[in-house]
Amino acid sequence: MNEKKKTMNGKFKQKVKVLAVCAMMAPVATVAQDKVTADVGAEIVSGYIWRGQKLGNVSVQPSLSIGYKGFSLSGWGSVGLDKDDTREVDLTLGYAVKGFHVSVTDYWFSGGAGYFHYKPHNTTHVFEANVGYDFGFLTVNWFTNFAGDDGRTLDGSRAYSSYFAIAAPFRLGGLDWTAEVGAVPWATSFYNTDDDNRFGARSFEVSNVTLGASKAIRITDTYSLPLFARITWNPTTEGVYFVFGLSLF
Repeated sequence: MNEKKKTMNGKFKQKVKVLAVCAMMAPVATVAQDKVTADVGAEIVSGYIWRGQKLGNVSVQPSLSIGYKGFSLSGWGSVGLDKDDTREVDLTLGYAVKGFHVSVTDYWFSGGAGYFHYKPHNTTHVFEANVGYDFGFLTVNWFTNFAGDDGRTLDGSRAYSSYFAIAAPFRLGGLDWTAEVGAVPWATSFYNTDDDNRFGARSFEVSNVTLGASKAIRITDTYSLPLFARITWNPTTEGVYFVFGLSLF
């Protein structure tokens, strides 16, 4: 069992290192393009915070994507600077048209079964479906795990762990801001564990209140360095996290 899953199931007290994304793996709402588009990037973050949970410290997080006529295939990874950190590799297949988007993500974590192990009780993959809509002034997303190493309910059955989030972008003081609120709709051991070995979400729980801002620092006439900072509160676990990051390209 990978490090992320150990903590999410409340079976171990040790800190995890494994994503996401945040809603960040959801395909960007866009108008379908008639030509192939591609992008590559990488970020360095002072802490890996995912949906109100701390999953690691300083990490390098590369990304790669390709798109065509609204369809997209993207890869995202996270590698911590600590030698004991768990590596993460996520693959997302998505479709977006205007404000509507859907996707399926395969999350994989090192520290357990190898990458090509997919059996229900011998895998470190988690498969998640996402559906959402970007209204411009507000983005709404719903995520549900449908296969793999999912969490459990209070009676031990598969939880089909879910999470939904509402995010609003705005501009203030010369910076681009985003405010986000996320919650877990029902009981699951996949979300909201803490250092006291808390079971996880026991019912509906607000798990993520985040305020973030970004700014591009001009380096040369042709290059600017994007910087960002985010503060996240988890009302359920009483956690608070302040993260700084930069995009290398």
